[in-house]
Amino acid sequence: MGGPFVHHIDPVIGTLFGVHFWWYGLSYSLGFLNLFLYLRRHARELGLSLRSVYNVTICLAIGILVVGRLFVVYYEWPFYRTHLRLLPAIWLGGMATHGLIIGGFLGLAAYCAIARKPLLTFLDALAVPAALILALGRIGNFIDGQIVGSVTTAPWAVKFPNAEGFRHPVVLYDGLKNFLLVPMLLFLRRRYDLPPGRLGAIFLFLYAFLRIFIDLFREYPLTLLGWPTGQVINVTLSVLVGLAIVIRSSVQHGRPAVRQTIVPDPPARPGWRVALFALLVIGSAVIASDATRDIPATYGARHPGLTYSRLYPPLR
Repeated sequence: MGGPFVHHIDPVIGTLFGVHFWWYGLSYSLGFLNLFLYLRRHARELGLSLRSVYNVTICLAIGILVVGRLFVVYYEWPFYRTHLRLLPAIWLGGMATHGLIIGGFLGLAAYCAIARKPLLTFLDALAVPAALILALGRIGNFIDGQIVGSVTTAPWAVKFPNAEGFRHPVVLYDGLKNFLLVPMLLFLRRRYDLPPGRLGAIFLFLYAFLRIFIDLFREYPLTLLGWPTGQVINVTLSVLVGLAIVIRSSVQHGRPAVRQTIVPDPPARPGWRVALFALLVIGSAVIASDATRDIPATYGARHPGLTYSRLYPPLR
């Protein structure tokens, strides 16, 4: 019988022309691709043309990348305020999970406002791919080895790089929770005639509420209002936002039979959107961990380009 797992996984898939591709970033690439294929498969029921499928996916991807990045900048502001040139450097530190959810929502809201689509209906449609994207991201987090839990003697404990003792693999806990949300959401959608917005609200509530308990095993370096920053956002997302959407959907649609009208889009070619989507999918693979300040010290010996090159400038 083997003992607890010692993390020796190389988070870098490979290097091409001085650019490093990360397993963590690959999870975003696969997530965006899955989102596109999911929307393509359900395009008729959502009234989407092929061009609109690209538009929705691109809006969501940009919202996720931008806001997810802004959260990291906030978390690491003491570092970034002296390294302003690295603000957009997703290849030196990437995303924060809560930012992904908020960014995805803002991206979807922007698309629905511009295209005049029912937001609540689209929130329901995207609940399942959102859970899957977040689950894939957690696998990338584990391979990356940057997010660790508290010290434990559990037989499934993991010895992470640059962390003392064996730790709870909290990202695997959260990833499993996200994967389990997928069949649960599919069951609710098929079994019950829910009013628009209810399934999306259930996803948001369960994601954040269940994570409150998982994050009890996580070590947070930052606090907000005396609580770990992530826990404050968990409570806010689950209690305030999730329940607010439930209440709104209940008020607007008192009976499940009432549905928002979706006007089908006329057929249209995607044009330049194909190239932009491909750029987002391929480019996301360069996203590293969310700890910019730690990357050179952690991976510099194994991958010198993470410390010295034009794309990966030395951090001092």
